[in-house]
Amino acid sequence: MADIQNFFDEVLPNKLVEKPELVESIGSSYQFDIDGAGCWTVDLSDGAGAVRTGGGESPGCVVTIKAPDFEKLLDNPSSAMMLFTTGRLKVSNLTMAMSLQKLFS
Repeated sequence: MADIQNFFDEVLPNKLVEKPELVESIGSSYQFDIDGAGCWTVDLSDGAGAVRTGGGESPGCVVTIKAPDFEKLLDNPSSAMMLFTTGRLKVSNLTMAMSLQKLFS
């Protein structure tokens, strides 16, 4: 099972270092509100990108999900559509949420 804290502390920051083009191709900020785990902001709007604990100022997209479902998403990114259609994954901007596939793959 995936470790949510590790994803935001290690995996995602390392991915941004390895693939700096993600910041330019996505170009927005996301807030992840994960019930049972915490809140993180992933800012891909400029520079090298940043991942930090807590909410952001005016995120372009807010992702809301429960911790067990987010762990499933990390283990199997293709489960996102099923989680979304069953209401277990909520996003404030569907168009921007589609770009998140680049981060999870």
